[in-house]
Amino acid sequence: MSFFCSQNALFGMGNPLLDICAVVDKDFLDKYGLKPNDQILAEEKHKEMFEEIVKKFKVEYHAGGATQNSVKVAQWMIQEPHKVATFFGCIGKDKFGKILKEKAEEAHVDAHYYEQSQEPTGTCAACITGDNRSLIANLAAANCYKKEKHLDLAENWKLVEKAQVYYIAEAATFAREQGFETEDIEEIAKKAQSLPKENKKRQRIVVFTQGKEGTVMTKGDKVETFPVLEIDQSEMVDTNGAGDAFVGGFLSQLVQDKTFEQCIRAGHYAANVIIRHAGCTFPEKPDFH
Repeated sequence: MSFFCSQNALFGMGNPLLDICAVVDKDFLDKYGLKPNDQILAEEKHKEMFEEIVKKFKVEYHAGGATQNSVKVAQWMIQEPHKVATFFGCIGKDKFGKILKEKAEEAHVDAHYYEQSQEPTGTCAACITGDNRSLIANLAAANCYKKEKHLDLAENWKLVEKAQVYYIAEAATFAREQGFETEDIEEIAKKAQSLPKENKKRQRIVVFTQGKEGTVMTKGDKVETFPVLEIDQSEMVDTNGAGDAFVGGFLSQLVQDKTFEQCIRAGHYAANVIIRHAGCTFPEKPDFH
């Protein structure tokens, strides 16, 4: 149990999605032109699919989307107090939005959604057939966030100011965007580390995960690689949430002022737990020391 965390110490902002998981049949995949291990964004032809999967199959709901997954895992690692993690994002005023709010609450995350009526709540259907999972995401409302109507409100800005650690998932291919002209992870980490920085009092720490390869961290001139925890192939259920889980584990220690080495250890632990479960789900309590 943590004695270092205060409520709302960790702040995350991103695209909230309601994950809808179900075991489906081949006919369902064929109807919507899906391949067994797809990861795609929904097109017009998939719009009916999210309602149909709920009507036709036994579904499980989870609060999803990369940043929301990460703060959810961080809160799980911290356990107490509840609501250390705050989350902002945009949802629709609809049934799926209502379920998403319930699921965030069950995860003890302090979610404050901007609710609007133009677009439905973002969803991600995980269609399971045998050992395969086909993921179809419909961002919808997640793209409709309005800073001036939500972030700028005094009561919401108070939560931003209350936080000590901020996390926003950035999906851009960073090195290419920065014109680094190298694919060597250690080299990219070094170059990212030396980019101009606003706050000169605190050095930048750069951490890159590489799946089953080691995690690379640069601190000052030092580049270190940390091996991930080993796992038997037969125990791996689903690797989809592993990256989000690593971030969540890392943040859970960062917000408690632990060393970066401890943060990475917690990240590896959380990722190792998540890949043993379907979706970004986990047992009731962590076993991390």
